[in-house]
Parts: sequence; structure tokens; C-alpha cells
Amino acid sequence: MEQNNVRHRCKPQEEDRLGALTDDILLSILGSVDLATAARTSALSTRWRSLPWLLPDLNLHVRDFLPAPCPDYPVAAGQQIYFYSQIPAQHIDEAMASLTRAARSFLRIKGSSRVSRMSLEIYLIGNYSHDIGPLVRDAIDNGMIKELDLTIADDKDYDCKGGDMLRKARDVDGFFSAYPNILPCLTRLQLYNLRFAEGDIHNVLFDCCKQLQHLSLEHCDVGDCSVWQVDSPNSVLRVLEVRYSYLKRLEVLCLPKLELLSWEAWMHCEPPLHFGYVPSLKELFLVCGADLEHKGFSLSQLLDGATEIHTLTLNFQGEKECFVDFFLDLSVDQLWILPESKQLRAAFSNLRKLSIHGIYVEFDLLWTINLLEAAPSVEIFDIEVFEHPCLVLYWERVGIQRVKPSWKVAGFTSCNKWKLRELHVTNFSPLMEQHMLFVREVMDRAPNLKTVILKEDDEPCKDCEAMDALPNLVGGLFPRTKNEQETIAQQLRDNMVGSSSLKIIFKSIVSAVVF
Repeated sequence: MEQNNVRHRCKPQEEDRLGALTDDILLSILGSVDLATAARTSALSTRWRSLPWLLPDLNLHVRDFLPAPCPDYPVAAGQQIYFYSQIPAQHIDEAMASLTRAARSFLRIKGSSRVSRMSLEIYLIGNYSHDIGPLVRDAIDNGMIKELDLTIADDKDYDCKGGDMLRKARDVDGFFSAYPNILPCLTRLQLYNLRFAEGDIHNVLFDCCKQLQHLSLEHCDVGDCSVWQVDSPNSVLRVLEVRYSYLKRLEVLCLPKLELLSWEAWMHCEPPLHFGYVPSLKELFLVCGADLEHKGFSLSQLLDGATEIHTLTLNFQGEKECFVDFFLDLSVDQLWILPESKQLRAAFSNLRKLSIHGIYVEFDLLWTINLLEAAPSVEIFDIEVFEHPCLVLYWERVGIQRVKPSWKVAGFTSCNKWKLRELHVTNFSPLMEQHMLFVREVMDRAPNLKTVILKEDDEPCKDCEAMDALPNLVGGLFPRTKNEQETIAQQLRDNMVGSSSLKIIFKSIVSAVVF
């Protein structure tokens, strides 16, 4: 009884502490949680009752309304492994019903909200689009919503076939046709598993979306082995993301405002990109694990026309993988880019940060210096080593083995013009001789180098941890004790002129130590 009285007496004090906060602070707190949680706070007190309706940004995401979290499961897409949340159809239906009720509550009365920007994630299932569509249409018409971030989610993984993709594209086109004022309001759009007619996709995404700044297409195309040409001189698109597409090539003929382009996992052996007029393109991310079909292409030719790039990331996702064939010699020994160095100087002329990720732990690192030598303007060189026993077991089971890259290290020329200030190596292991040799080689050749950061992976793989595989990694564990780190730092500095001013930082998950 006494405990109940104590709790009862504390409630006014707790409410008084919250009551001392201004509306702006409380709205900032509400803005950091999902809408379902924010709406529930309206039951706390009379003052809180109206606060969720004063949020300037309205975030209605169907995943926030799911009745239960869904575990990730692995899906093989070609030779890549991706992880998805498998959501039961009943849960999706319940979440869409809850989202529709929330949208009706927030959008039904003109002037009842300060909302100017809305982020909406929905599934086009059942009749929910006929309920959500008019609410969004009317909110745009009455001036409540001026910017819309829209995600049309899908419950299928990359096994979704051409017929399903065409049907889903018709559903999306039907939604936009029924509520045409949505397209001009879009500032961000994310789509999944769609196959458009080429004229349709250009009309929808560029001719009609006058405000669109961020476009993300996952498993979308205009047909297998198709070429998609983008020519939109009036577009304000700044970010374009493509993931797992059967497009043979994306030709960006004209996107004058484009600043960032990312393509993860292409299926064809030819260069996936061609650039025309992209004067604002500053960041490019190319992510793919090579397989037998990837014979390698010229990176310098791919980058022709995109010479203003200052940040380039190449991620090989564990480098070369090939299926074992016991009757034919199908081994190939190159990455999905051909060996180049001097040929890249024009494309790399403005490069400031160069990242080479996904290098298999047992492979050499010295070949990457060929790329660094072509980019004397680079200030940050970022290397990430790939080691995932959880995936190695899968590759062994389905008959995939690795072939080392055949790049030969060219005779290095004078490095006096190098502007390199920082070297980052993630998943560094002092037990791997090639790691120590690589770091020392860069330290010797970069006269302006100020900092070497040797990092432990800050996002440990849950699947590797579940296998209890981390203590048995090929590269060994990251050095954690200060004595180990000091010994390694000294080994790297031995006989090196002018190394006293160079900082060597060991950055583990829990700490960072400078030597």
C-alpha cells in the first residue's frame, strides 16, 4: 500500500518537471520517435494531447505500426547475400489499417496541424491506397503538405519475377494516375521490384516530379539487359541510388544537379554506367561482388565525363568469387575493374577521398596503391578488409571459391606531390603480413601523411558472432591491449625518417589510443 502511495505522490512531480519544458523542446523529443509512439503520448495530460498535431514533420511509416518485430532472413541474389525482414501478410494488413487510421486523424482537418513535410511509407495492398490517396491529395491541395517523401514498400525479395514486377509497376502507375498532384510534391521517392516501360519511368520520375531530389530504386528496371537513358536538363535530382538491377547500363546523359550516385550489385559484365553532362557529381559509390560474368572493365572509361568527383568508393564485397566447375577451367583472376593507374589521372584529378572496401582478408593490399598513385590530390585513403566466416560457409556449400586478383604492383614513381593526410585501415590485423607491409609502404611514400587510423570493425556481424567464429578469424583479432598496440606502432615506425610527428591511432569498438 505504501509503495502505491509513493508512486502516486511522484506522478505530479514528474509531470511538473515535464511541464517546465517549452513546447519546442517537447516537440523536439516527439520528433525523435515514431508517430505511433508520439500519438500515444497524447494520453499523458491535457497539454500533451495536442502536441503530436503540432509536429512540423509527419512521419507515417508502415513498419512503425507492425504488431511485432520481424527477424531478418538471408536471401541469395546471384552470388550476393542480402537480409530481409520476413513480414506475415496479416501483419502488413494490420499495420496498414493502423497507419490509415493515424493518417485520417492527422490529415482530416485543414489547419489542425503545422505539418509542411510528410514522410510516408505504404504498401499498395487491398483498398488502403484508396483511403490514403485522397487524404494525401487533399492535404496537398489545401496547402498543409508542401514536401512529400514517399516509399512504396514491397514484401517480396529479389526473387520477384518479371511478370510480378510489371504488375507492381502498373499498380504504382495507377496510384499516381489516380492522385496526380502527388508527383509534383515529391522530394524523395523509394521504389521496389518494379519493371517500367522506358517512356513511363522517364515521364513519371523526371517530367512529372518537378521537386524530386532523392530517388532510390531497388530491384527496378525497364527490362532485362535494357539500357535506361536519363536526359533531364530541368531536373533538380541530387541523389540517385540503384540497388540490384538487371539494367545492362544506366546512361546519365543530363542531370545537372546530381551530386551523389550509388549503384549496388549489377548483373552484367559491361560497365554499368555512362556519364554525359553531370557537372555537379561529387560522390560515386560502386558496390558489387564479382562473379564469372564480370570480366572487368575500364574504370577510366566509365568515369569519362565525370571529372568533378571528390569522393569515390569501390566496394568489392569480398572480391573475386567463382563457381567451381570440375570439367572446365573457369577461373578468372581479376576484379570487376581492369588494372589501371596513369589512365585514371584525368578522372581522379579532383579526388579528395578514395575508399577501397570489401577486400578479402587473405588477399594482398599493395595493388590498391596503383589507384592512389593516379590520384595525388587524395587526402584520405580508406581501406576496408572483408572477413565474414558466416558467408564463407555458404559459399563453400554452393561451390564458390575465391581467386586472387592479378593486379601487379607497378614501379612507383615519385610521391612528392601526394597530398595524402590520413590512411584508414578497417579490420586491420598485425598477424597478416600484407597488412603491415601495406601500411608501412604508404607511410614511407606519403610525405604529408599526418595520421594512420587502424580500426576494428565497429559493426560486428551478428551471424559471425552467433557462429562463435570471431575468435577464429583468418586475420586474427584486432590488437586491444596498449602493449600490443605500442609494439605494432613501433614496428611500423622502425627506420622511418620523420615518423615522430605521425600519429598512429588504434580505434577499437570501445576506445581509441594514440601513439
